[in-house]
Amino acid sequence: MINSYAGFDDAGVAIAAAGAGADVVRNMYGQRLTRIDKGAGDFATAADVEAEKTILGVIHSARPDDAVLGEEGGQQGFAEAVRQWLVDPLCGTLNYAVGNMLVAVNVALRNGAAAVADPFSGEVFFTDGETAWTRYEGADVQLAPTSATQLVDVNLDPPFPSAPGFRAVDLLARPGFVERFRPRVVSTTLALAWVAAGKRAAYVTDGGDLSGSVHFAAGIALCQAAGCVITGIDGAPIGQAGRGLVVAADAESHGLLMSMIRSRS
Repeated sequence: MINSYAGFDDAGVAIAAAGAGADVVRNMYGQRLTRIDKGAGDFATAADVEAEKTILGVIHSARPDDAVLGEEGGQQGFAEAVRQWLVDPLCGTLNYAVGNMLVAVNVALRNGAAAVADPFSGEVFFTDGETAWTRYEGADVQLAPTSATQLVDVNLDPPFPSAPGFRAVDLLARPGFVERFRPRVVSTTLALAWVAAGKRAAYVTDGGDLSGSVHFAAGIALCQAAGCVITGIDGAPIGQAGRGLVVAADAESHGLLMSMIRSRS
């Protein structure tokens, strides 16, 4: 069998894998899907599983020696491998299951290329690790973050590991926040791609080290390559020292959000 991905660079593999997963998610949308209980109120659907299987098929075909960490299938290959792909086949499963189209397909090579596909808009946001682009109907446009929209997405999903010092919901009630920004809650890391693309001014979420998360790695890579300002909610660089994320289109927006977070903490 001819390997149709032969000759693809890593960005090309990420785009192809995310796009293939997005096709599955879009084609299975609206069906009555089996829910697979994952505990603590979390679940996957048959679409999550099928999309991940399809994504892994692309990666294994293009990069058979690379390791993969998938949200549904777990680790394949050595966890300490030099090259490891992080796959979230359907970010926003609850949205999807109730007929909400705000979802994303995330594929990232750790410390390298990444792609985030929106199955319903047809956009694929991607980076080669140096610059970031969006591909729509065959045309590529370089991403340009801006805070012009003044829209800030805030992740309100539990758990809340930084409480009581920090609760995202408290941020929304601060006078300084509503004077400058307007809150949005989409419950998917598609919002990170929107910050990189200038559709959102910022994104805030609690959590631990999210740099190696299958949910966040692709979005973080996009925002870094696009030139966004990124720290943890404690102001530390993302990684083991930082926790959660404050991602902003520019330094001014990031500084305003950090001042509100710090004053509350």
